[in-house]
Amino acid sequence: MSGSKSPVSVNGRDYNWPAAPLVVICCDGSEPEYMDVAVAQGLMPNLERILGKGENLLGASVVPSFTNPNNLSIVTGRPPAVHGICGNYLIDPDTGQEVMMNDPKFLRAPTIFEGFQKAGAKVVVVTAKDKLRLLLGNGLSFGEDGAVSFSSEKADQCALDTHGIENVCEMVGMGVPEVYSAELSEFVFAAGVKLLASHRPDLMYLSTTDYVQHKYAPGSDGANAFYTMMDGYLGALDEAGAIIVLTADHGMKDKHLADGTPDVLYLQDVLDEWLGEGESTVILPITDPYVVHHGALGSFATVYLNDASKAGELAERIGTLEGIHASHTKAEGCAHYELPEDRMGDLIIVSRDTKVLGTTAAKHDLSGLNEPLRSHGGITEQTIPIIANRKLVGLPENLRNFDAFSIGCNHVAGMAQAAE
Repeated sequence: MSGSKSPVSVNGRDYNWPAAPLVVICCDGSEPEYMDVAVAQGLMPNLERILGKGENLLGASVVPSFTNPNNLSIVTGRPPAVHGICGNYLIDPDTGQEVMMNDPKFLRAPTIFEGFQKAGAKVVVVTAKDKLRLLLGNGLSFGEDGAVSFSSEKADQCALDTHGIENVCEMVGMGVPEVYSAELSEFVFAAGVKLLASHRPDLMYLSTTDYVQHKYAPGSDGANAFYTMMDGYLGALDEAGAIIVLTADHGMKDKHLADGTPDVLYLQDVLDEWLGEGESTVILPITDPYVVHHGALGSFATVYLNDASKAGELAERIGTLEGIHASHTKAEGCAHYELPEDRMGDLIIVSRDTKVLGTTAAKHDLSGLNEPLRSHGGITEQTIPIIANRKLVGLPENLRNFDAFSIGCNHVAGMAQAAE
């Protein structure tokens, strides 16, 4: 790390070399209220100390406010229109098949990690779920002196040539956690503290899972336990001298009625009634292999029509339904939310408040929802925290979560700012 090194240019943005190891944390689903409440209750003394010497700001995620689009925005510094990852799930325009968007072939822009590694930087990337690992680690070189990139979910399967590290569980002192657990995220933090000490990377990215946030509201016992745990690791990272920038991929809101049942608009059922079966296909980009805690119900949908000429009138009609925030044609929606047109349907639908969007009632297994539904995807989950353990200068007016690396590289007080 040296201020004398030339800035690294990635996707049209310049990044100075950080003056200390830069740790960017994406705390999945971390609605700002979670940490506000925990600090107010005295449960996060390390964060309170960090806020006293740093910054506590708010920013906006990209929409859809889902995991993959936002993580990739954070690590590329650009919105989905540039990097191409516009959901967890899509209809592949090349094949017409419904697929997961976790293959690096869908990524259209290099990551900040790739740019820095090519410039000689040491890079560490730790994520909770393996669905993100290949995307986040795309373009990196591994091996004895290469980058380190692995997931908590498959920490026991790491090898030097594919992950840059081995014997991870022994290093961390934890076994592989259950996917549906707070420990999956704790493993990320514990690994980050260990790797900061042993590898002293220039850039480190820690990305957690939102299992806890889907289950527990701010101030609840389950949420408070999670943020108390997290506080210990934040303190360790801070005391080790890292520059910390903490943000989130999206917020999280209650999505249920007063009696606790999910507040769902089954959009495919509506369109089948209006147009006839087989005339439209509703895609829910929240869909991924881990749907137990949300039943694949979120506040964003895209719709493919057999007859695209009907998009305008249908957008207007859908917009009149209860709980709809906005209903756009493809061109309008992609321009508004900075999405790639070739990977979206003919309609883009966003719900508001407690409402979530489904396909048909018969296709959603909600048996795993043992608490009232909490989910995300829309505008109401777009507000996210941006917290730094250093004073910041020269920030843009409208902060986005994908400014996180720029904040840590270019806007820490006392560091020269790169041109952007």
